[in-house]
Amino acid sequence: MSTTRHLINRQRRLAAASAATVARPRTVRPAQPRTAEADDAHAAEPAASAESTASPEPAASAARTALRRLSRTAVLAGALALLTVLLGGFAAWAAHRASDLRDSSATGNTALTDTARTSEVKGAIAQDVDAVFSYDYADTARTDAAAARVLTGRAVRQYATMLAQVRAQAPAKKLVLTTTVTDTGVVTIDGDRARVLVYADQRNTSTASSASAGGSTYAAAMFAVDAVRQGGSWKIASIDTFG
Repeated sequence: MSTTRHLINRQRRLAAASAATVARPRTVRPAQPRTAEADDAHAAEPAASAESTASPEPAASAARTALRRLSRTAVLAGALALLTVLLGGFAAWAAHRASDLRDSSATGNTALTDTARTSEVKGAIAQDVDAVFSYDYADTARTDAAAARVLTGRAVRQYATMLAQVRAQAPAKKLVLTTTVTDTGVVTIDGDRARVLVYADQRNTSTASSASAGGSTYAAAMFAVDAVRQGGSWKIASIDTFG
């Protein structure tokens, strides 16, 4: 009797559980829309998988190449920086040296600052050159006196050599040499010393009676003289013909 009741009760429980299962509604989740980002991620998955399975050797080689390029770039940058420093140092030294030369030149050369003294030198040298380089066969004493007055030092021997041919030919050809200074330029004046450029016209005239010996010739001359101030006057100490 108890066994029969137990079976009946068990069948009732099973029937109630089956009815509850049928009656419970099923939850259906809505489908998620697919986006572009999702498609890209989905497409990238095979590539990532392929990279993960690929050999690590190409990646290591690329890393070594990148390191070598970086090293060369660093060396080049260092060399350029050093070159910039050296050139900058040289430019500074050159500018300083040029400034020193200009300063010392301007300090020692009063021709750049003392116009009165420059004019004095120009006038004196022009007169001296006119006197000693003008020669008249009939009045050689005047030229000799001028040479003794305005020449000194090495210029005495130089002048004698330059006038030797004129003196030798003057009596026979009756030569008259006339020198006229057209311009002078004072290069430097340093105390009692000066250097002067001289520009002159020269006329050589022969008054000999023979037709072949007569006539005049003209020439332009340019030379430099070193002058010194002695006894209150400027004298020619050397003659530079640029020969």
